[in-house]
Amino acid sequence: MAIRNIVTLGDDVLRKVCRTQMQFDEKLWTVLDDMKETMYKAEGVGLAAPQIGILRRYCVIDVGDGLVELINPVITEMNGKQTDSEGCLSLPGRSAEVTRPQKVTVRAQDRFGNNFTITGEDLKARALCHEIDHLDGILYIDRAKRDK
Repeated sequence: MAIRNIVTLGDDVLRKVCRTQMQFDEKLWTVLDDMKETMYKAEGVGLAAPQIGILRRYCVIDVGDGLVELINPVITEMNGKQTDSEGCLSLPGRSAEVTRPQKVTVRAQDRFGNNFTITGEDLKARALCHEIDHLDGILYIDRAKRDK
């Protein structure tokens, strides 16, 4: 496993829509393992592939209840609203108030290509939305109420 460089605001890769991940092989598994290590070292709760310069639809999330790897995630249901401060490993030192759903359900694939569904509330819902936004070239500052 290796620690990857995290791309920061200003790099065009953060504004591009990612392509569907088609191959579920050792190359993908290595990148997912590297992303996990990179996220933990940076003390983040999520990291999406474009944040390490890869334009593919996958991300990792851990809000304290264990690692979740999401390949080709799609939000299928959103309920409620929550507004809280949000930051990003690609925008170090910044944060802003962002309104997100209180609860989301996501359909995705695991590292082997198996389909699964995950539901997250509160911080997990926020992290799921934040990382999936990255896969569409959207940053939290695009949804922010005001920069702090």
